[in-house]
Amino acid sequence: MINIHRIFILTIGLGLLIIHKINAQEKESKPNVLLIMVDDLNDYQGAFGGHPQALTPNIDRLAETGTRFNNAHTNVPVCSPSRNSLFTGIYPHKSRDFGWTPHFKQHVLKNHKTFIELFKENGYKTFGTGKLLHTNVRSYWDAWGVPEHINYGPHAYSGIDKKGKRLMGHSSVPEPFRSINVVDGSFAPLSDTPSIIDSLGNRIETGWTYGKKAYRYKSDEDRDLMPDEQHALWIAEKLSSYKANAPFFMGVGFVNPHTPLYVPKKYFDKFPLEEIVLPKIKEGDINDTNYRNVYPDTEMGISYFQKLKQAYPNDNEGLKRFLQAYLACINFMDEQVGVVLDALEKSKFKDNTIIILASDHGWQMGEKDYLYKNSPWERSTRIPLIIKAPLKKASKKAVTHPVSLIDIFPTLIDFCQLEGVLTKNNKTSKLDGVSLKPFVQKSNTKNWKGPKGVLTVLGAGINKPIEGLGYSRNKGALWHIEINGDLDQDFVKKQNYTYRTKKWRYILYNDGSEELYNIVKDPNEWLNLESYRKYNRIKNKLKTQLLTHLN
Repeated sequence: MINIHRIFILTIGLGLLIIHKINAQEKESKPNVLLIMVDDLNDYQGAFGGHPQALTPNIDRLAETGTRFNNAHTNVPVCSPSRNSLFTGIYPHKSRDFGWTPHFKQHVLKNHKTFIELFKENGYKTFGTGKLLHTNVRSYWDAWGVPEHINYGPHAYSGIDKKGKRLMGHSSVPEPFRSINVVDGSFAPLSDTPSIIDSLGNRIETGWTYGKKAYRYKSDEDRDLMPDEQHALWIAEKLSSYKANAPFFMGVGFVNPHTPLYVPKKYFDKFPLEEIVLPKIKEGDINDTNYRNVYPDTEMGISYFQKLKQAYPNDNEGLKRFLQAYLACINFMDEQVGVVLDALEKSKFKDNTIIILASDHGWQMGEKDYLYKNSPWERSTRIPLIIKAPLKKASKKAVTHPVSLIDIFPTLIDFCQLEGVLTKNNKTSKLDGVSLKPFVQKSNTKNWKGPKGVLTVLGAGINKPIEGLGYSRNKGALWHIEINGDLDQDFVKKQNYTYRTKKWRYILYNDGSEELYNIVKDPNEWLNLESYRKYNRIKNKLKTQLLTHLN
């Protein structure tokens, strides 16, 4: 006699097994994601044609096999707000996040999920190390690598001054540049051991440090690993040892070429000082701009450039030395990118992993008498962006349409079919960017539904506390603020904006002044066309497009 109950149980069991198998297949079919973030990296890589001496073979080979976005830009050219915007998908001018507020404290962003959290909700395992979000949250990650406090450095330790204060900043860098701060005012090969000169004129070596802990250095071959090396090896190990059935999101954030510019001497040797090719700089190029009418001479980029010239008064020596160190750090970072790419290539995940490489913003290298980030011009806003996706019809050509970091979140949702509410308070919200998948899928390029240009905000900041809202953390940078509450739309209008299309760059400052450059004919942005009447129609059209973003 047939046992009806037993048949029923077997049927249910078989059904559950089939459902489990289907769910497992769905999980396996979802692509893995590897995000490589680089800090302060402008467009100097060979693949992007920014500097003829840049050595970036690993980034270049990724660009050759993926989709290269030649007109990609940051939405705010400073570290913290750029990354906050990238990971939450919210424009800085909408969040009012222009400065140094952690995303989980920021009045608007604290209610928005990062895409790391969304990946976890969709069954992904999350792994991270290095500088990703400017302020990390451990709960976002199933596993975290190297402790954040050693991301920067090592630092030069040059003894104790008469007041008992630790002297930081490399002794080989002349004043007044060295005294800028321990981070931005230092560059040297690791073999150039920091030192002090005693009362008798003797040179006394002091050494390298991570905060109050020593960094062991005997030679380039016998030393502690630098942070970026540790990050690369940690991700490489995870790629080789990962065995779970769930898809993964892995993020690695390299600090180089962020200042201080310290790497082993062999990387400096690749760029002899006497052979350094300086960027094309037009004398007096700053004169037809309005930046200095809006920002004081104490603003970092202006001040840094002047102090570098004072420190090295002869024949642009300071700029050559700084650029040499920057190129050395780029090459060092590129080798770490190679470690990660090689590990992925050797793993079983190479054919089902999306690779995204991006920088948070660029860096101005003396153009327009400016040395830093947070400028409205090309070298500061333009970034490298590469997406390599495991598609049969993936595009391997360069994309010239302007895109930005705000587009990465919706791109990940599109590729990985991520589901779920985007806010923590369950309020309706949408991302500000547009998926870049149509550009990566060669056949769907015409399906791009994004804007005609990229909006970048330059925080004007505040020079005194706003009661109940925040304060300026750095007198040399008015945008360097931490805001603890909401700011009205009027505050948004007081910031400065730059808008980049395929052909044009339009800049609108908070005092109403403007700049206009034809990027196609004038890639160095040497001629401000704002005052030319024949360009009024173009200027007004771009202004309208910019203001549309702000509403």
